Amino acid sequence: MKRKENALKKTAFLFPGQGSQSVGMGLDFYQEYDVVRELFDMAEEISKINISKLSFKGPIEDLTQTVNLQPAVTAVNLACLAAIEKEGVRPDICAGHSLGEYSALNASGVASREDTFKLVFKRGELMHREAMRNKGAMHAIVGLSIDDVSEIVDEVKKEGVVAIANHNALQQIVITGSPDPVEKASSLAAARGAKAITLKVSGAWHSELIKGAYDEFKNFIESIPFNTPQFPLVFNVTADFEKEPDEIKSIMARQLCSPVKWYDAMCKLMEEHVEIFAEIGPGKVLAGLLKKILPKDYPCRIFNVNSLRSLEQFLKEIA
Repeated sequence: MKRKENALKKTAFLFPGQGSQSVGMGLDFYQEYDVVRELFDMAEEISKINISKLSFKGPIEDLTQTVNLQPAVTAVNLACLAAIEKEGVRPDICAGHSLGEYSALNASGVASREDTFKLVFKRGELMHREAMRNKGAMHAIVGLSIDDVSEIVDEVKKEGVVAIANHNALQQIVITGSPDPVEKASSLAAARGAKAITLKVSGAWHSELIKGAYDEFKNFIESIPFNTPQFPLVFNVTADFEKEPDEIKSIMARQLCSPVKWYDAMCKLMEEHVEIFAEIGPGKVLAGLLKKILPKDYPCRIFNVNSLRSLEQFLKEIA
């Protein structure tokens, strides 16, 4: 496939994570492409979970359990990617939000599809185990800067575990930790004029409450072969690029309990003059964040590729 006027425009593939799921996701790709059916079969063989049934029919309560969700969202991300790759379109840069970073590893050639599923299934199992051991909560704070939220978190820390989980947009920050300190931090944020939204999650992701999974997950990552990226990746933990496979393993292990610097990562893509942003996978969460992050006068186009129709539109627009 030839790319004409957009051939010189840098394209970033962005992969969503938890929170983007919906019943029915990926079904049209599954019906259309052999490679997608093979992907789902592989994910089911590795996880021993009926991922196609959960993704296409639900129920949403079962789909949202992190041990099911992580391989399911990854399967849909990689299904959308496989359909794009079949058309000969490749990214210049990749990034993924939290769980989505594993799809980005695959898209950039760091990890094979099979190993990507092994990683996310293991990650989901360990995170679920730690969430059962340590009750956690996550709230989105909207309307305060990262410095303001950091100040509040530091103030509340003495009362228990609370931390910043995601810096999603300039003034959209997710906090994580034990329920009471998270609640207190939210109240303090609300007193400063912010809006606090309780997120439907089963654990305190990106906090020390799941630190019990770190060593085991780090050892598991060590057993998986990583390659040098074919396309650059911007990582959550550093909001920067990394080429060395061993250092990438270290970053991905740290990602479990470290904040997701999504806002900084998207600013990095602007520095790289990315003009075409394609969210590859279910939902429109990352496209929505981009619209909050990118300046109004920044020259770019934002696409979602999560259905055959949106794929067709994307291919037509960038041709």
